[in-house]
Amino acid sequence: MGRVTTRTRTERLDVAAGTRTARADTLAVEEPLQVEVDGEQLTVTMRTPGDDVDLVLGFLHAEGLLRSADDVVGVQHCSAPGPDGLPTFNLVRVAAAPGSRLAGERVPRPFTTTSACGVCGSLSVDDVMARLPHEGPADDPVEVDLDVLAGLPGALRAAQAAFERTGGLHAAGLFSADGELLCLREDVGRHNAVDKVVGWALREGLLPLRGRVLVVSGRASFELVQKAAMAGVPVLAAVSAPSSLAVSLARGAGMTLVGFLRPPTGNVYAGGHRLR
Repeated sequence: MGRVTTRTRTERLDVAAGTRTARADTLAVEEPLQVEVDGEQLTVTMRTPGDDVDLVLGFLHAEGLLRSADDVVGVQHCSAPGPDGLPTFNLVRVAAAPGSRLAGERVPRPFTTTSACGVCGSLSVDDVMARLPHEGPADDPVEVDLDVLAGLPGALRAAQAAFERTGGLHAAGLFSADGELLCLREDVGRHNAVDKVVGWALREGLLPLRGRVLVVSGRASFELVQKAAMAGVPVLAAVSAPSSLAVSLARGAGMTLVGFLRPPTGNVYAGGHRLR
């Protein structure tokens, strides 16, 4: 279930030398994952196989349909044969606990979610704010030393084993305030990588993620801030730019948001009081 990479034939072009050289290349795998809840299809998302149960749990939590692992009575990773006859494991079935929000409420998704963007069910900053858990990030008193923060992108990059082979995967890393890497996940979709981290934390009973720092390898979009806020993450740092809506949500949720974190510099867009 962890088929993250595959090999393919390619040609290496060297314009200066005027040559074309046949070679093998390693690619990141992208496949669909169908999610069913109580026998009803909820969504199909494109992702890199691996940590699929965590991906589904993190996705459901970000949508406000799960508060804890107790809202689920079963998760089944199902196999179905692909064109080559081998099992694909591209289906996850979730059984909701009776009385849970997941059992009584659905977010309609008659479409495929791409790996490029996590099309969330939230329509506005106000919508996300209304669904934040009581243990939201606003009252988290954690502080992070600037030298620790500056070292996190390097620590994230050093732990990206699949990116090292493919150059085609995003990463999300959960760190303690003193810089210890607690969990790292990779995926072709940056939102999927965050869902996998949050799903892991949900299974481990670690939510809300108070006192933690989430670092992402790409830009900080609205949906990434949403997922972090729903998980109670007080500090989100991205190596690239945030969007305007991401900044608005971070400020409204009381989060710290850092963009363009490329040591020795970075831009603080919200919650600078947590940075020492």
